[in-house]
Amino acid sequence: MNASTSSLPLPQLPLAPSLYRHFHRIAWLAVALAACVIVFGAFVRLSNAGLSCPDWPTCYGRATWPTHADQVVDHAATAIRPVIPERAWREQVHRMIAGLLGLLVFSLALLATRRRPHGWLQIVGAALLVAVAIPLYMRGAHVAASVLAVLGELLLLAGVLRWSDVDLARTSTLALAVIIFQALLGMWTVTWLLKPIVVMGHLLGGLTTFSLLTWIAWRATAMPIHSGEAARLRRWLLLGLVLLAAQIALGGWTSANYAALACGTDFPKCAGAWWPAHDFREGFVLWRGIGVDYEGGILDNPARIAIQLAHRLLAVVAAGYLLWLAAMLLRRPGLRGWGGALGLLVLLQFALGVANVMLSLPLPVAVAHNAGATALLFVLVSLLARVRAPAA
Repeated sequence: MNASTSSLPLPQLPLAPSLYRHFHRIAWLAVALAACVIVFGAFVRLSNAGLSCPDWPTCYGRATWPTHADQVVDHAATAIRPVIPERAWREQVHRMIAGLLGLLVFSLALLATRRRPHGWLQIVGAALLVAVAIPLYMRGAHVAASVLAVLGELLLLAGVLRWSDVDLARTSTLALAVIIFQALLGMWTVTWLLKPIVVMGHLLGGLTTFSLLTWIAWRATAMPIHSGEAARLRRWLLLGLVLLAAQIALGGWTSANYAALACGTDFPKCAGAWWPAHDFREGFVLWRGIGVDYEGGILDNPARIAIQLAHRLLAVVAAGYLLWLAAMLLRRPGLRGWGGALGLLVLLQFALGVANVMLSLPLPVAVAHNAGATALLFVLVSLLARVRAPAA
């Protein structure tokens, strides 16, 4: 086969024999739900509802949330934050959706490993360890709960290292390990009072989960795109993914430190200057201890400006590279649709970023900016999962 590309129809490459016949449908449902969790989580964070339920996993001791402030008068969480029902539901609904996603990922791991020796036992055992850790944590036995959670994670990582991925056992188990760690990050986000490194990690964990599920769904659906340039294309795509991930991390750091409007509403200038006073050293201190309330941010404006400048500069680099990559894909049959989608998403994402600044961070635009990053991630991971060298 020459260097041109072609997309194979579904019937030519069936699911691996060890996969349950509805596995790919469950995987796609998990992808859609993961996207919802990410976007709704952005809505929760950007609407300042991230500490609306100061306890975890309950909300002021409730499985749901208080609908009136007078329903909670003596719970310990009231010493951290007063009850604001119109915000509390957002945080708790986000946790519920994330919990449903966790069950789907658990199902995928269980199905993918069911023919491995003791595979199902390893998955169930890890899940039980984590399940027992939750009530222990709620009762204040934090050390015991942490030990059980770590043991559960180690049990899953042992499977990741030991199993191959011919039946998606390795990737599905890794996705379960990531989503369990993501739940821990969600807990620390609340209990450590919006600590920026944890908030950024929580965002990256959600997008990592989404990426793994996207990979699993495409590989289970078995729709490869064959290309004689597969190795070169995959290198380009991987570099694009690295740049996008770095830019997303910077965006998360910007949001977690409340630096989105550090430059005011100026663009392309910042605070009326091309290179205003800034403090990169202070802006990128990752760890500042525990016990500080980070809601609203604690950095002075030069440090926040440094974060905003870094985010803008890398945005130019990432956008330029991804537009070049889109142009490369547009010139290759079978990849033109993906190239067009990538190019349009990059332009839209850049426009949303500018609008965030110039319109003073309106909530719908800020949430759409997070959704745009998720869509870009979907395109790159989908292509990495599907582009393959022709069969010999």
